[in-house]
Amino acid sequence: MTDSTEREPEHDAAVIVLNYRTPDLVVDCLRSLSAQIDPGRHEVVVVDNNSPDDSGDRIEAAIREHDWSAWARLVRSPVNGGFAAGNNVGIKATDARVRVLLNSDTIVRDGAMASLLAATRGEQAPGLVGPRLEWPDGEHQISTFRFRTPLTELISAGRVGRLGWLGRRLQGHVVANETHEARDDLDWTSFACVAIRDEVTRSVGLLDETYFMYFEDMDYCRRAKRAGFRVAHEPGARVVHLRGGTSDVKKKTQERKRRPAYFYAARSRYFRAWYGVPGWAIANLLWTLGWLLALVRGKSLAVERQWLDVWSGPVWKPQAAGASNG
Repeated sequence: MTDSTEREPEHDAAVIVLNYRTPDLVVDCLRSLSAQIDPGRHEVVVVDNNSPDDSGDRIEAAIREHDWSAWARLVRSPVNGGFAAGNNVGIKATDARVRVLLNSDTIVRDGAMASLLAATRGEQAPGLVGPRLEWPDGEHQISTFRFRTPLTELISAGRVGRLGWLGRRLQGHVVANETHEARDDLDWTSFACVAIRDEVTRSVGLLDETYFMYFEDMDYCRRAKRAGFRVAHEPGARVVHLRGGTSDVKKKTQERKRRPAYFYAARSRYFRAWYGVPGWAIANLLWTLGWLLALVRGKSLAVERQWLDVWSGPVWKPQAAGASNG
């Protein structure tokens, strides 16, 4: 990463793909990128986040076998510090006008990279741009959101969006902010795939590594918006996201099983960072109130032991938990 604002970056774009025990997904992702990369202007860096298997060796072998060495390379992190830390390894290993953070469980549709990068050009371009995320059959995935606040915890836990007049009044505070149109006024976008201009990185800094996994994308977008940058959505760039390929949090949520401790640690970090300890406590109280309201109505979708885990998030340490990430 360059500290100079005068010289030209080495590449127009650098794509950073984070791997943790997902070599087959990484190879599929690289294959989808291969026709969209100009070796003279772009590069792809795969960061192996200290996988305890042979992921790194298999990815390096695939790069050689498919003759991708002109534009793709592997960087090995000595530790598994999580999603933010792993992506920071890639950011520091690249020098580009735009960096695209890309999950390993993605397939980039034809033309998506060109559309995404085009949206980042020009003096008035937004600082961060997310693509349209979709399922393999083309069905849209929600990837644009409003910031979480203490009030959103009441709404989500209590499912009050379904409560007539009150629900209608609170619609503007629901976290999911689905859009199918190009916009540049978003709060935040999913970092399953996001293009970040180098100006943002130099102004805002790296991702916050105190988040092991989850909430780091919302936190980063909030920091970028505070610094004056806009967050945009470009539906012309289509990226398949195989949700759950790098983490089982969404699967556990759907099955209402207990989520990993790192999810609640990240949630706690976010609310404490942006609302202080009192705001974190208020968020938890509002979540608990919403949960009780939904429980009484038979509408609760809380996962196993969530009533306890929202309060215990701050005590988790990744080194002690043996956590994994994608």
